[in-house]
Amino acid sequence: MLITVDTGGTKTLVAAFSSEGKIIASHKFPTPRQTQAYILQLTSVIKEVAGDKKIDAIVVAVPGLVEKNIVKICPNLGWKDYDLIKDLKHSFKNIPILLENDANLGGLGEARMLDDSTKSVLYVTISTGIGVGYIRNGRIDPALNSCEGGHIMLEYDGVVKDWESFASGRAIYETYRKYAKDITSKRVWLQISHRISRGFFALIPVINPDIIIIGGSMGTHIDKFGDALTEILDERMPAIIRRPKIVKAAHPEQAVIYGCYFYAIDNLSSKTTKA
Repeated sequence: MLITVDTGGTKTLVAAFSSEGKIIASHKFPTPRQTQAYILQLTSVIKEVAGDKKIDAIVVAVPGLVEKNIVKICPNLGWKDYDLIKDLKHSFKNIPILLENDANLGGLGEARMLDDSTKSVLYVTISTGIGVGYIRNGRIDPALNSCEGGHIMLEYDGVVKDWESFASGRAIYETYRKYAKDITSKRVWLQISHRISRGFFALIPVINPDIIIIGGSMGTHIDKFGDALTEILDERMPAIIRRPKIVKAAHPEQAVIYGCYFYAIDNLSSKTTKA
Protein backbone atom coordinates (compact mmCIF):
# COMPACT_ATOMS: atom_id res chain seq x y z
CA MET A 1 0.00 0.00 0.00
CA LEU A 2 1.17 3.52 -0.83
CA ILE A 3 0.01 6.48 1.25
CA THR A 4 -0.26 9.81 -0.57
CA VAL A 5 -0.74 13.19 1.09
CA ASP A 6 -1.82 16.37 -0.68
CA THR A 7 -1.21 19.17 1.82
CA GLY A 8 -3.12 22.24 0.67
CA GLY A 9 -3.32 25.77 1.96
CA THR A 10 -6.78 25.09 3.40
CA LYS A 11 -7.31 21.32 3.32
CA THR A 12 -5.26 18.11 3.27
CA LEU A 13 -6.24 14.98 1.36
CA VAL A 14 -4.80 11.61 2.38
CA ALA A 15 -5.35 8.61 0.10
CA ALA A 16 -4.23 4.99 0.09
CA PHE A 17 -3.36 3.31 -3.21
CA SER A 18 -3.38 -0.40 -3.90
CA SER A 19 -0.54 -2.07 -5.80
CA GLU A 20 -2.73 -1.78 -8.92
CA GLY A 21 -2.85 2.02 -8.62
CA LYS A 22 -6.42 2.24 -7.35
CA ILE A 23 -7.53 4.53 -4.54
CA ILE A 24 -8.88 2.23 -1.83
CA ALA A 25 -9.40 4.74 0.98
CA SER A 26 -9.20 8.49 1.49
CA HIS A 27 -9.80 11.16 4.11
CA LYS A 28 -9.81 14.97 3.94
CA PHE A 29 -9.29 17.43 6.80
CA PRO A 30 -8.65 21.18 7.27
CA THR A 31 -4.90 21.86 7.20
CA PRO A 32 -3.63 23.06 10.60
CA ARG A 33 -1.20 25.95 10.25
CA GLN A 34 0.76 24.90 13.33
CA THR A 35 3.24 22.19 12.27
CA GLN A 36 2.88 19.95 15.31
CA ALA A 37 -0.91 20.04 15.10
CA TYR A 38 -0.57 19.14 11.41
CA ILE A 39 1.72 16.16 12.13
CA LEU A 40 -0.52 14.87 14.91
CA GLN A 41 -3.61 14.96 12.72
CA LEU A 42 -1.79 13.64 9.67
CA THR A 43 -0.38 10.70 11.66
CA SER A 44 -3.81 9.84 12.98
CA VAL A 45 -5.43 10.01 9.54
CA ILE A 46 -2.68 7.92 7.88
CA LYS A 47 -3.17 5.18 10.47
CA GLU A 48 -6.93 5.35 9.97
CA VAL A 49 -6.66 5.17 6.18
CA ALA A 50 -4.06 2.38 6.23
CA GLY A 51 -5.86 0.24 8.79
CA ASP A 52 -3.99 -3.03 9.32
CA LYS A 53 -2.35 -3.05 5.88
CA LYS A 54 1.42 -2.71 5.38
CA ILE A 55 2.57 0.74 4.20
CA ASP A 56 5.30 0.54 1.55
CA ALA A 57 5.94 4.29 1.33
CA ILE A 58 4.46 7.67 2.20
CA VAL A 59 4.64 10.60 -0.21
CA VAL A 60 3.82 14.07 1.11
CA ALA A 61 3.11 17.02 -1.19
CA VAL A 62 3.38 20.55 0.22
CA PRO A 63 2.39 23.92 -1.29
CA GLY A 64 5.82 25.48 -1.19
CA LEU A 65 9.53 25.18 -1.85
CA VAL A 66 11.26 21.89 -0.99
CA GLU A 67 15.05 21.70 -0.82
CA LYS A 68 17.08 18.70 0.36
CA ASN A 69 13.98 17.09 1.91
CA ILE A 70 13.21 20.20 3.96
CA VAL A 71 10.17 22.44 3.56
CA LYS A 72 12.04 25.70 3.00
CA ILE A 73 8.91 27.84 2.89
CA CYS A 74 5.14 27.45 2.50
CA PRO A 75 3.82 31.05 2.41
CA ASN A 76 0.14 30.10 2.65
CA LEU A 77 0.77 28.01 5.78
CA GLY A 78 3.50 30.11 7.39
CA TRP A 79 5.97 27.20 7.44
CA LYS A 80 9.69 27.84 7.10
CA ASP A 81 12.70 25.50 7.30
CA TYR A 82 10.48 22.70 8.52
CA ASP A 83 11.79 19.11 8.74
CA LEU A 84 8.47 17.42 8.07
CA ILE A 85 10.02 14.02 7.33
CA LYS A 86 11.80 13.95 10.69
CA ASP A 87 8.55 14.64 12.56
CA LEU A 88 6.60 12.05 10.58
CA LYS A 89 9.35 9.45 11.10
CA HIS A 90 8.54 9.38 14.84
CA SER A 91 5.43 7.37 14.02
CA PHE A 92 6.57 5.66 10.79
CA LYS A 93 10.20 4.79 11.53
CA ASN A 94 10.97 2.11 8.96
CA ILE A 95 8.81 3.41 6.13
CA PRO A 96 10.28 5.43 3.23
CA ILE A 97 8.91 8.99 3.31
CA LEU A 98 9.22 11.23 0.27
CA LEU A 99 8.59 14.98 0.11
CA GLU A 100 7.93 17.14 -2.96
CA ASN A 101 6.20 20.30 -4.13
CA ASP A 102 2.48 19.82 -4.79
CA ALA A 103 2.41 21.43 -8.24
CA ASN A 104 5.31 19.25 -9.41
CA LEU A 105 3.43 16.17 -8.27
CA GLY A 106 0.13 17.38 -9.70
CA GLY A 107 1.85 17.85 -13.04
CA LEU A 108 3.42 14.40 -12.82
CA GLY A 109 0.05 12.83 -12.08
CA GLU A 110 -1.62 14.53 -15.03
CA ALA A 111 1.26 14.05 -17.48
CA ARG A 112 1.34 10.29 -16.91
CA MET A 113 -2.28 10.10 -18.08
CA LEU A 114 -1.46 11.65 -21.47
CA ASP A 115 -0.20 9.76 -24.52
CA ASP A 116 3.55 9.47 -25.05
CA SER A 117 3.57 12.03 -27.87
CA THR A 118 3.15 14.88 -25.36
CA LYS A 119 6.74 15.66 -24.40
CA SER A 120 6.37 18.79 -22.26
CA VAL A 121 3.56 19.67 -19.87
CA LEU A 122 3.03 22.88 -17.92
CA TYR A 123 0.73 22.14 -15.01
CA VAL A 124 -0.87 25.07 -13.21
CA THR A 125 -2.89 24.48 -10.07
CA ILE A 126 -5.10 27.37 -9.02
CA SER A 127 -6.54 26.99 -5.53
CA THR A 128 -5.73 28.90 -2.36
CA GLY A 129 -2.56 29.94 -4.16
CA ILE A 130 -1.08 29.21 -7.60
CA GLY A 131 1.47 26.47 -8.16
CA VAL A 132 3.35 25.56 -11.32
CA GLY A 133 4.96 22.25 -12.27
CA TYR A 134 6.88 21.43 -15.44
CA ILE A 135 6.99 17.84 -16.65
CA ARG A 136 9.23 16.71 -19.51
CA ASN A 137 9.11 13.19 -20.90
CA GLY A 138 7.00 11.98 -18.00
CA ARG A 139 9.34 13.25 -15.27
CA ILE A 140 9.58 16.35 -13.11
CA ASP A 141 12.09 18.54 -14.92
CA PRO A 142 15.08 18.90 -12.55
CA ALA A 143 15.98 22.28 -14.02
CA LEU A 144 12.60 23.74 -13.03
CA ASN A 145 11.64 21.63 -9.99
CA SER A 146 12.01 24.68 -7.76
CA CYS A 147 9.95 26.91 -10.05
CA GLU A 148 7.57 29.18 -8.10
CA GLY A 149 5.47 30.30 -11.04
CA GLY A 150 2.67 31.52 -8.81
CA HIS A 151 5.02 34.19 -7.52
CA ILE A 152 6.22 35.63 -10.80
CA MET A 153 6.06 39.41 -10.55
CA LEU A 154 3.61 41.07 -12.91
CA GLU A 155 2.05 44.49 -13.41
CA TYR A 156 -1.63 44.49 -12.50
CA ASP A 157 -3.78 47.59 -11.96
CA GLY A 158 -0.67 49.75 -12.14
CA VAL A 159 1.16 47.85 -9.40
CA VAL A 160 3.83 45.14 -9.67
CA LYS A 161 2.70 42.14 -7.62
CA ASP A 162 2.93 38.36 -7.66
CA TRP A 163 0.50 36.43 -9.87
CA GLU A 164 -1.29 34.53 -7.14
CA SER A 165 -2.04 37.71 -5.20
CA PHE A 166 -4.64 38.66 -7.82
CA ALA A 167 -5.46 35.42 -9.70
CA SER A 168 -5.62 32.65 -7.07
CA GLY A 169 -8.81 31.20 -5.66
CA ARG A 170 -8.23 33.19 -2.49
CA ALA A 171 -7.78 36.42 -4.46
CA ILE A 172 -10.96 35.74 -6.43
CA TYR A 173 -12.94 35.24 -3.24
CA GLU A 174 -11.49 38.36 -1.63
CA THR A 175 -12.33 40.42 -4.73
CA TYR A 176 -15.84 39.16 -5.49
CA ARG A 177 -16.89 37.82 -2.08
CA LYS A 178 -17.95 34.59 -3.73
CA TYR A 179 -16.36 31.20 -4.21
CA ALA A 180 -15.83 30.17 -7.82
CA LYS A 181 -18.67 27.65 -7.62
CA ASP A 182 -21.08 30.49 -6.81
CA ILE A 183 -20.02 32.90 -9.56
CA THR A 184 -22.47 32.91 -12.47
CA SER A 185 -21.80 36.30 -14.08
CA LYS A 186 -20.12 36.03 -17.52
CA ARG A 187 -18.67 39.50 -16.98
CA VAL A 188 -16.97 38.40 -13.77
CA TRP A 189 -15.60 35.23 -15.38
CA LEU A 190 -14.17 37.35 -18.21
CA GLN A 191 -12.41 39.48 -15.60
CA ILE A 192 -11.08 36.33 -13.94
CA SER A 193 -9.84 35.10 -17.33
CA HIS A 194 -7.84 38.32 -17.76
CA ARG A 195 -6.33 37.88 -14.30
CA ILE A 196 -5.27 34.31 -15.03
CA SER A 197 -3.94 35.18 -18.50
CA ARG A 198 -1.30 37.53 -17.07
CA GLY A 199 0.78 34.66 -15.75
CA PHE A 200 0.51 32.67 -18.96
CA PHE A 201 1.78 35.61 -21.01
CA ALA A 202 4.96 35.42 -18.93
CA LEU A 203 5.33 31.63 -18.70
CA ILE A 204 4.48 30.41 -22.21
CA PRO A 205 7.28 32.20 -24.13
CA VAL A 206 9.89 30.95 -21.64
CA ILE A 207 8.76 27.35 -21.13
CA ASN A 208 7.10 26.74 -24.51
CA PRO A 209 5.09 23.67 -23.41
CA ASP A 210 3.17 21.31 -25.69
CA ILE A 211 0.14 21.54 -23.43
CA ILE A 212 -1.06 23.47 -20.36
CA ILE A 213 -3.17 21.61 -17.81
CA ILE A 214 -5.14 23.62 -15.26
CA GLY A 215 -5.97 21.89 -12.00
CA GLY A 216 -6.89 22.76 -8.43
CA SER A 217 -10.29 23.97 -7.28
CA MET A 218 -10.39 26.62 -10.04
CA GLY A 219 -9.57 23.94 -12.58
CA THR A 220 -12.94 22.35 -11.91
CA HIS A 221 -14.55 25.51 -13.36
CA ILE A 222 -12.50 25.80 -16.54
CA ASP A 223 -15.69 25.47 -18.58
CA LYS A 224 -16.60 28.94 -17.26
CA PHE A 225 -13.37 30.70 -18.20
CA GLY A 226 -11.37 28.42 -20.53
CA ASP A 227 -12.74 29.73 -23.83
CA ALA A 228 -12.26 33.36 -22.80
CA LEU A 229 -8.73 32.61 -21.59
CA THR A 230 -7.88 30.97 -24.91
CA GLU A 231 -9.28 33.92 -26.88
CA ILE A 232 -7.26 36.40 -24.81
CA LEU A 233 -4.05 34.48 -25.41
CA ASP A 234 -4.74 34.02 -29.12
CA GLU A 235 -5.47 37.71 -29.53
CA ARG A 236 -2.48 39.10 -27.63
CA MET A 237 0.29 36.51 -27.79
CA PRO A 238 2.99 37.47 -30.34
CA ALA A 239 2.78 35.47 -33.57
CA ILE A 240 6.27 34.05 -33.04
CA ILE A 241 5.07 32.23 -29.92
CA ARG A 242 3.32 28.88 -30.34
CA ARG A 243 0.19 28.93 -28.19
CA PRO A 244 -0.19 25.55 -26.48
CA LYS A 245 -3.46 23.75 -26.03
CA ILE A 246 -5.11 24.46 -22.65
CA VAL A 247 -7.10 21.69 -21.00
CA LYS A 248 -8.77 20.83 -17.73
CA ALA A 249 -6.98 18.39 -15.45
CA ALA A 250 -8.32 14.84 -15.67
CA HIS A 251 -8.49 14.90 -11.87
CA PRO A 252 -8.55 18.63 -10.92
CA GLU A 253 -8.63 18.01 -7.17
CA GLN A 254 -6.89 14.62 -7.12
CA ALA A 255 -4.01 15.26 -9.52
CA VAL A 256 -1.54 15.65 -6.65
CA ILE A 257 -2.31 12.32 -4.98
CA TYR A 258 -2.01 10.55 -8.34
CA GLY A 259 1.33 12.30 -8.79
CA CYS A 260 2.36 11.13 -5.32
CA TYR A 261 1.56 7.57 -6.38
CA PHE A 262 3.67 7.74 -9.57
CA TYR A 263 6.49 9.48 -7.67
CA ALA A 264 6.55 6.66 -5.12
CA ILE A 265 6.55 4.00 -7.83
CA ASP A 266 9.44 5.72 -9.63
CA ASN A 267 11.52 6.06 -6.47
CA LEU A 268 10.84 2.56 -5.15
CA SER A 269 11.61 0.95 -8.51
CA SER A 270 14.80 3.03 -8.77
CA LYS A 271 16.01 1.81 -5.38
CA THR A 272 15.17 -1.80 -6.28
CA THR A 273 17.12 -1.52 -9.54
CA LYS A 274 20.18 -0.09 -7.77
CA ALA A 275 20.02 -2.83 -5.15
